[in-house]
Amino acid sequence: MDTDTDNKLLFADETGEILNCSFEVLNELGHGLHEKIYENALVVEFGLRGISHSQQSEYPVLYKSVEVGKYIPDLIAFEKIVVDTKTIDRITEHERG
Repeated sequence: MDTDTDNKLLFADETGEILNCSFEVLNELGHGLHEKIYENALVVEFGLRGISHSQQSEYPVLYKSVEVGKYIPDLIAFEKIVVDTKTIDRITEHERG
């Protein structure tokens, strides 16, 4: 088993850009605001950096070809990465997982 291959992050470059945007937003706005504000600020930052994105797009959830609901992620960046904004007081083992 090749451990170098197993430990590589999928879409590493794009994920790095998303993280850079997230830190920029956090550094600019600080802590303590509602998630929606950070989400909207990320949309602005993505636009400033030319990162393709969509906000609150709806996707049908199918079970055995029957629609059973909708999935509405906060953001989709680069047309392939789900970005879900969260605000938490501290990082626990749950978030690390």
